[in-house]
Order: sequence, then C-alpha cells, then structure tokens
Amino acid sequence: MEQNVDTTIQFSGLKPGRYNYNYTLNDSFFSDYKNEKILGANVVFDVEMEKSERMMLFHFAFTGEVRTTCDRCLGEMPWPVEGEETLCVKFSDTEQSDDENVLILPEKAYKIDLAQWMYEYVAIKMPIQCIHPDDEEGNPTCDPEMMTYLMPENDESDTESEEATDPRWEVLKKLRGNA
Repeated sequence: MEQNVDTTIQFSGLKPGRYNYNYTLNDSFFSDYKNEKILGANVVFDVEMEKSERMMLFHFAFTGEVRTTCDRCLGEMPWPVEGEETLCVKFSDTEQSDDENVLILPEKAYKIDLAQWMYEYVAIKMPIQCIHPDDEEGNPTCDPEMMTYLMPENDESDTESEEATDPRWEVLKKLRGNA
C-alpha cells in the first residue's frame, strides 16, 4: 500500500526516551483499506513512543471525523471518532504473543509501520449501525425523499395489512399460546 503519510518509524539508533509523532490521516490513507463503512476521513493522531532497551510503548491519541453511509437512508454522513490506545512492542526471535496490544518484533528489526494499528483503532470506533441523529423534536434527519419510502405517512396501509393476515398464522398463534 502506498500512502501519502509516512507512518514508518525507524527506531534503531534512537536513544531510550520519549519521542512524539503527529499524523493527519485523510481519504487517501483510508481508501487503501477498502472498508465499506469508511468512505473517507480526516483523523489526527498524536503518537508518543517510549523507547527502552528491550521494548517500546506507543501511546496513540486520536480525534477526527469519518465519512460513512447512513444505514437507514443510505445518505453520506459524518461520524466523529476519538480515542486512546496503547501498543507494547517487544523484541524476541522466539516468543509469541496472543495479546492484541502486544507486538513481538524480531531482534534485528529496525523500524515499525504504525499504519495498520492506526487504521484499526479508527475502525473499531465505528458503530455496527450508523444512523443520522434525530433532531430536537425526535424526527429523523435522514434524506427526506428516502424517508418517504421507509416511513409512509399513510397509516391505513398498516391496518389493511393486519386485516389481510394469512389465516394459517392464527393456527400457529393458538399453538404458541398453549405452549
């Protein structure tokens, strides 16, 4: 993946201590990941790396906005994201880790690319279902044209459908009532 933001940190040669990095991830960064929920974004990451002799701690703080699709009206909408995460990086040629917040790098490693973690941290902040928020009066702010198809104002159609219920369902309802 070729990105417009270089998220690779070359840590070999750095003395133990704290280092700060800032990244602004935009549409082209997220387009490389082909996530249907994330149409585009503008997210700012502040990353602090704490380097010691045998490990590194990365503290991620991010805030921004992701463009996504409303699951009700299919219109595009912004979704705010923010969070803080920590990644622990250890060096070993034999050890493995099952912890999702611990990464084991080979002893000879000299750099790390943070792109995958930054993408995942934003992606997990997205809810399963994104819907335009309601206004002050409790009305949906979705696309009005689409809402005419989803929520017809004619209540008579509901009563007609109840009257036209298949009689076989009545038998099943009676069976359910006896159970």
